[in-house]
Amino acid sequence: MFYSGITIKPYQIYFYFRIFVKYIQIDFLTMKYGNTPKNFQKQILRVINGIKKNMSCEIIKITDKKGIKKFIKAQWRFYEGNKNFVPPIIAEDMKLFDKNKNPLWEHADYQLFLAEKNGEIVGRIAAIENKRHNQIHNDRVGFFGFFECINDQNVANQLFETCQQWLINRNLNIMRGPANPTFNDVVGFLLEGFDSPPITLSPYSPEYYLTLCENAGFRKAKDLYAYKLLNENFRSEKLLRMLDIVKKRTNAKTRELDFKNKIQLAKDVKALKHIYNSAWQPNWGFVKMTDKEFDALVKQLIPVAEPKYTFMLEIADVNNESKPIGFALGLPDINQALIYNKRGGLLGAGFHLLTKKKKIDSFRIIVLGVLPEYQKTGVDILLYHKFGEAADELGIKYGDASWILEDNEMMNRALTNTVNGKIYKKFRIYEKEIF
Repeated sequence: MFYSGITIKPYQIYFYFRIFVKYIQIDFLTMKYGNTPKNFQKQILRVINGIKKNMSCEIIKITDKKGIKKFIKAQWRFYEGNKNFVPPIIAEDMKLFDKNKNPLWEHADYQLFLAEKNGEIVGRIAAIENKRHNQIHNDRVGFFGFFECINDQNVANQLFETCQQWLINRNLNIMRGPANPTFNDVVGFLLEGFDSPPITLSPYSPEYYLTLCENAGFRKAKDLYAYKLLNENFRSEKLLRMLDIVKKRTNAKTRELDFKNKIQLAKDVKALKHIYNSAWQPNWGFVKMTDKEFDALVKQLIPVAEPKYTFMLEIADVNNESKPIGFALGLPDINQALIYNKRGGLLGAGFHLLTKKKKIDSFRIIVLGVLPEYQKTGVDILLYHKFGEAADELGIKYGDASWILEDNEMMNRALTNTVNGKIYKKFRIYEKEIF
């Protein structure tokens, strides 16, 4: 299937000018001789076909596992020679798209597309419908994700238009992204911070993607922030003062999760699920995870998680029993090892993680929150302090806290004023109306 681009480049203006000249010649000869010479018709067709060849590419609909693997491996095409590119683990991405193994697809659907020109892959995109999102937020939003493209507006337009039509056919009227594939996963285009590799489970993309998106009619929906917390100075006077007050005023305490105690871990996971779905519910774009989704996420993260970065916040209830009211999850920046796994193989990933684990000097705070009724009480300060203690013990230089919504004033204020955090990366989510 072929689609026309909408942006005209200088070489295309030249082609249009040639057509214009030919039509003038034809009109003149028609008036003079009463018909149109066939050789002029052939020349016009050649010019038109030349324009189509330069403007259009073939959009291929992925329909099988072989195509999915081709879609995944296509990512290497767009980061050749980029020192900040962290290759994905192909086997993990195959699981992500497996509708029989990933519980997300029980309430969502997707379609992958590749763009090819002259037999070469020049772009890719996924069209995504998340039915739970639309049920929870009472809207009709569709998503695009896993976008990669050469720096060619016409190719980008064809990819966006193909995705848009798939979403329209499902009666959706807003196209938002990139979501890879949901807001509980990797999300956004990199907006600032192109000079360093992405930390684990965060996006990296070329700067020109922003231009491709905006030229295709998308507008900013929301910006997301990533903060860098230096272990040497995150303990501000305010943090230490608040820590002392909270300890005197409450009986809250932190407890590391024990991954080896399966019975206790099952209880903790149940509590984490409740806290996560309750604490993040008011956030823009947030969608509660199903039990199956949360269990699958835990199963995925435990092999790379560090128990000292994973802890519960508890208080004693009226019966003097511990009640979970918050939790925090941090992950070692395994991208510092995976960046050397150039082919994206599972064995290679294991090798580099094993041999380079001790060199990892940062971690990412992926989740930190407390139940709504305990927010604004200051108990979250115990979670920040606990991360600092873990960093001291493990010899970590800095932590990344991301992503934070630009209009989440409470979190942005806490990260800036309480733990001396500095924004070092920004990401952008785009959207546009479709009809």
